Amino acid sequence: MTSVKYVKLVNRRCGTVLGSRVGVADRWRLRLRGLLGRPAPAEGEGLLITPCRALHMYGMGFALDVAFLNRAWAVLALYPGLAPWTRTGWHRAAIYALELPVGVLGRSGTVEGDTIVCLSEESA
Repeated sequence: MTSVKYVKLVNRRCGTVLGSRVGVADRWRLRLRGLLGRPAPAEGEGLLITPCRALHMYGMGFALDVAFLNRAWAVLALYPGLAPWTRTGWHRAAIYALELPVGVLGRSGTVEGDTIVCLSEESA
């Protein structure tokens, strides 16, 4: 069994924390499962999927805030409150999809063009 990495992500422009314990789905199996079959993430939690250019919410039981980021961690697109059984568009330049509890993007002031900073990493 492989351990999951966790990171803390902060919006550089605002200085707001998007998540203090965001799991990193950087392997095939972790990306495939994502948050399916899990409880909705609590405040401070989330999932960073990489590589990812689009995602779907088929089978999800809760909505999420989703941000797509490029290689430089710049926000390319935002999907606040993405509902179950919907999907995002395709984002060619995206490398990361960040899934967060609903409302985090709005409360943090995150907008397209902002840069996200990874401050720490731990394994569990």
